[in-house]
Amino acid sequence: METPTASASDNHVTLILDRSRDMHLLHEALARAQMEERLREAELQRRAAHVRAARKMKRRAEVASLRARRALALAVMQ
Repeated sequence: METPTASASDNHVTLILDRSRDMHLLHEALARAQMEERLREAELQRRAAHVRAARKMKRRAEVASLRARRALALAVMQ
């Protein structure tokens, strides 16, 4: 038969172990959340870079189109 103090001591140890496990899980959850946030941020940066590149290519195409129109207009006039 267990003594009351041994049972209380066991409960205290169990409580400490539960807290330790909970803190470990809390740190894991925090690390996971930070990693997910970094992945989202990296994806947003990739998308932004893609949009910037697309806009730059569009501007270049517009400039090339204007040059071609001017060249055609000059060729037709002569």
